[in-house]
Formats: sequence, structure tokens, C-alpha cells
Amino acid sequence: MTGSRRLLGQATRGKTAPNRLRKTDTFLAVAYPELVRHMPGLYVDLGYGFFPITSVETRLRLGRLNPALQVLGVEIDPERVAGAAPFASEGLSFRLGGFNLPLLAGEQVSVVRAFNVLRQYTEAAVAEALTALAAPLTPGGLILEGTSDPLGRLLTFNLYQKQGAELTRTALVLAPSLHAGFLPRQFQAVLPKNFIHHAEPGGPIDGFFGAWHAAWQRARAEAADPRQVFARAARRLAEHYGYTLDQRPALLRRGFLALGANWPETQRPG
Repeated sequence: MTGSRRLLGQATRGKTAPNRLRKTDTFLAVAYPELVRHMPGLYVDLGYGFFPITSVETRLRLGRLNPALQVLGVEIDPERVAGAAPFASEGLSFRLGGFNLPLLAGEQVSVVRAFNVLRQYTEAAVAEALTALAAPLTPGGLILEGTSDPLGRLLTFNLYQKQGAELTRTALVLAPSLHAGFLPRQFQAVLPKNFIHHAEPGGPIDGFFGAWHAAWQRARAEAADPRQVFARAARRLAEHYGYTLDQRPALLRRGFLALGANWPETQRPG
């Protein structure tokens, strides 16, 4: 186990709420069902906070697709690990650790979820953390690194994948709660660390949110159902404004705007 080494990282605020990260589970189940069903390594919930509800919920949700799924909750605060211990069960365990994950001999990792963790670090420190998290990933393994508002109604994350020996950012995913109502520009406040400080007026990120707002307003004039509005706006972002995104209906109707690795740039001038 790596626990004898210095733990990389620091304790987060630790606040969470039921269903706050539900959409990350839905995204994996819809976008990567075969990985979930046949996950060769652990699912790591990094920085689950004072109460391990996110780890418990993920084991229940994704366990429906894969009863053999092994979820590991990791916290750098010993009191939080001790507090989570009563929630351990078949397929769910908790360990003390940091970005250098506390793995047993022979263990590998297929998915890491690091939510509301890296926003408190410098951008340089984020790169170091991702390098550490990527080391034990299985081929094709994923890291979901992002943030959300307190209730999980606005959720964003970078999606990274282990490709060969490299960790590659493949998408930025923006996921609102469609029935709660939202404005596209509200997402600027919950962007991941690598984008949050680069949304200057007139820049590419600002330009994207202007385009999304315009596409969303047009879609609202054409449809009433929130799922249809979201999907129409997404397709207009691709077709009219030139943004790369995953247009699979199963993702769009659930409110996932999975933008390509080139975001916030477009495929062509908008």
C-alpha cells in the first residue's frame, strides 16, 4: 500500500449533498457502458468529504450495471476516513490517501472522480496531481476532474483518458439539471481550474457562452420540452457555430454537452 509515503494534496472543505454527483454516474453509464460493465480496476472517488454519500451512491448506481464493481473512497483527512468506515460494504471501501492513491499490491484503477478538489490548487499543481492519478490507470482508464454547484444542478468536468502512456484530455462536459432551469452563462462560475481564470470578455470562452446563449434562446422559441431545447441548442452549436461536440442522442437528451478537446476553439470561424 502507498500509504507509507507522503500524501500528496490537502483536505478540501468537505461539504457535499445527496445526488450532487449523480450526473457523473449517469454520464459513465451512458457514454461508457462497456467500461462500467467490465471495469478491470477500481473506481476511485477522490475527496468524498465529511460524509461519504457520493461514494455510496456511485456504488449503488453503477453496481446495477456491474455487480462486481469495486468503489474506493479516498480522503486525505483521517477523521473523514474513520467516519466513512461504517458505510463500507461489499464492493465499497475507504482509505486514507492523496493524489498518490493508496493502492494495495497489484491493484489498478479504471476511473478516478476528483470533484470539487482541484479548484483550490494552482494550475501547475493540478498538472502534478493529474500525473500522479494517471500512473495506476488501466489502458483506456478515465479521470473525471471537475466541479459543481452545491446541489449538483450545474456540473462541469474535464474528461481525461489514458491512451498508451499518456493522459489525454478528450472533452469538457457541461451538465445542467434540465428541469431546474438554467442560463448557459451560469456555467462560467463552475468551470474547472484550467478554464475558470481564462474567461475574459471577448476571449474564446466568453465567445462560446455567447454562442450557446444565442443557440439556447433560439431553441427555446422552437420547442418547450427542456430536453428538446437542450438538444436543439447543442446541435446548433455544432452546425452553425462550428463547435466540436458529442451529438449522441442518449447524451443530449440527458443534458450532457460533451465538447471536444479543442474547446473553446471552433472547427471553423464562427
